[in-house]
Amino acid sequence: MFLNWKYWWESTVLIFSQLRFQDILDMFLVWLIVYRILILIRKTGTIQMLSGLGILAIGYIMSIWLELYTFNWILEKFFSNLFVIVVVLFQAEIRRALAHIGANPFFTGSSSAQDTQMIEEISKGLFLSAEKGFGALVVIEREIIVDYHVEIGTEIDSRVSAELIASIFHPNAPMHDGAVIIRAGKIYSAGCFLPLSKNPALDKNLGTRHRAAIGLTEETDALVFVVSEESKSIGIVQTGILKPNADQNEIRMALYEAFGLKYKGYQYEVAP
Repeated sequence: MFLNWKYWWESTVLIFSQLRFQDILDMFLVWLIVYRILILIRKTGTIQMLSGLGILAIGYIMSIWLELYTFNWILEKFFSNLFVIVVVLFQAEIRRALAHIGANPFFTGSSSAQDTQMIEEISKGLFLSAEKGFGALVVIEREIIVDYHVEIGTEIDSRVSAELIASIFHPNAPMHDGAVIIRAGKIYSAGCFLPLSKNPALDKNLGTRHRAAIGLTEETDALVFVVSEESKSIGIVQTGILKPNADQNEIRMALYEAFGLKYKGYQYEVAP
């Protein structure tokens, strides 16, 4: 056993002694690309699509083993064009990722002060809508991109402000029936339609807005706020669970947690 350990140690030292700076840089770049791809998969929620490709790969191996020549020929043609297929399937995600890298070459994010100001504007917008009796749906996108689960309305790409949120949900506004999606610190779009929950255990008295909020959070990690125009109350929805009649403190706590901050009244600090 000692000889095996000694042989392993000497082999390891020999391998590392032969490494060049270019080899280390090469491994780092490969790791960075793989890491970014995994993050992209997590954000887009396309694991099912990759699972389908994995099943086809298993089928390809089995076709060789079982000598299924026609099936093997079809899969071989498929995998020979796999790069083009992946680009076509993930073209929107690739475009978004490249744009993000171009805008943030050093992967810098927004500051805590900017996030705090945005949180206050969202909170004020929700309470302003509730006070005026406007029904509202506000979606805070987190890790998983919600585009695959919602019907995108009108793109706005505007700074978050309480007045803009309230004006969007004014009963006479053209986009008041849909949801507002907040992405990367901006109001990305409005008038979006969310998938309704199919959970049979939900309260029969819940309206369409509440069912839509629950439905989206069942499929993604989004944080959704729903304002009832009848009761003028605000509900917080996460992971398919509705917390009705939330107060200002609870809403701020949920927002601070969504943006990776710890909430301490009007004080905050970056979460570890």
